[in-house]
Amino acid sequence: MSSASSQLLPLLELSGSPYEQGLAHGREAKVQIDRNLKTYFWRFERESKLARDDVLHRADLYLENIEKSAPLYAEGMKGIAEGAKRELLEIVALNARFELIYSEASAHGKLPETDGCTTFALLPEKTNNGHLILGENWDWIPDVQALLLRISEPGKPNVVCFTEAGIFGGKIGLNSAGLGLVINGLNSDKDDWSKIQKPFHVRCWEILRSKTFDDAVAAVTSTPRSCSANFVIGQVDHRVVDIEAAPAKHLALEPKNGFIAHTNHFLEPELLDIIVPEVSKRPSTRSRYARVTKLLRESGKLDMAGAQGILTDHDDYPYSLCRHPDETFPPEERYQSVVSVVMDLHERKMSIAKGPPCQHSYRTITLI
Repeated sequence: MSSASSQLLPLLELSGSPYEQGLAHGREAKVQIDRNLKTYFWRFERESKLARDDVLHRADLYLENIEKSAPLYAEGMKGIAEGAKRELLEIVALNARFELIYSEASAHGKLPETDGCTTFALLPEKTNNGHLILGENWDWIPDVQALLLRISEPGKPNVVCFTEAGIFGGKIGLNSAGLGLVINGLNSDKDDWSKIQKPFHVRCWEILRSKTFDDAVAAVTSTPRSCSANFVIGQVDHRVVDIEAAPAKHLALEPKNGFIAHTNHFLEPELLDIIVPEVSKRPSTRSRYARVTKLLRESGKLDMAGAQGILTDHDDYPYSLCRHPDETFPPEERYQSVVSVVMDLHERKMSIAKGPPCQHSYRTITLI
């Protein structure tokens, strides 16, 4: 990197209504949004075999769903589109990109191979200061432009979170009610974008705006989903749950021995009546799960720095917890840890590094 500042993710201070937040997001991150649109429309065509018109048609279907199921989220997307001077359906395509990319292979009878993201939660009995800590390496496309958001909205908890430029709200973060979220992508034979349920990113936004643990869980479980995903939700009353969410069913997993961890495969697929893909080309989800659980099981009590140390582990490089691109793959199949996050929910603070985290320093953002 050419300078220390280039190693820091942009931090946007957003306030007001969802539309006002989106408008500021679009104006302040227009360059990053333009780059993400270029990256994703290329991916839609290369990976999902979707022409631009097909993507926008599907985005229109999702817009109709979001306007009904989460109208304030729709207002946020409209604000982003206006602020960035982009077509609304382009912004909707970004916000529904989880469903449009992950389920396309399933829709054609071929199970995709999702691989990336390692998450964990440490209960107070597992931490030096008796606090609840969440951690994640978010592994994805190296070119994706990431943002930090600090959000103040009347009547809702304040939020600090990570998102992709152009995606409203956040997908990894914490709020002033002491509630936090980390996530993993999953695949199953039941994934299908055309089911047109409330998208993954809308659910993440709902979780991070929740005041209570039960409301956060309901954001995942109260309605069916188009595609599978995993949500680790914690709150400072020491409640933690890992929700494996298939399209029609979900399973709540509880911490053991003071922690819980997850990567990118279902741990209990038979209980959800699904078939999961055989991962052959990028088999690291199972090796990463074995590695992170081993490190957490064998460690003593951890602090934020200790949790960061686990996320920089290089066992089985480049498919390690600290993920690096495999240069033998074509460009569209290369992934890395794009951001690394550790959060202390009691102190309402997030430490985040651009990835791979072995190459960058963690920056701490607080709510209080």
